[in-house]
Amino acid sequence: MKISKVNETNSFKNAHTVDARKIYATIDAEVIHMTLTSGQALKRHTTPVDVFFYILEGTGIVEVGEETREVEKDTIIDSPKGIPHLLRNTGEGVFRFLVVKLPKTA
Repeated sequence: MKISKVNETNSFKNAHTVDARKIYATIDAEVIHMTLTSGQALKRHTTPVDVFFYILEGTGIVEVGEETREVEKDTIIDSPKGIPHLLRNTGEGVFRFLVVKLPKTA
């Protein structure tokens, strides 16, 4: 059994310059824990694989393609491959979410 603790996993350098921690990675899947501070956002981008986001804490805006929605804790958002998307913290506290890529690579 392998156990990982988010707070003991190092943040990695990323294009969004936000706190991102790869907490699970296999040939088949990847899970990244991300934290955005108030006002912080990911850059609009696409992924070559399907992704879903699971909101852990806080409130924010998610844009997938032409759709924009406000989201909160315990929400799952589907983002198909090749569709531009971004997440933005619109709250006062932190906005934490998981990015799950399935399959991990195209």
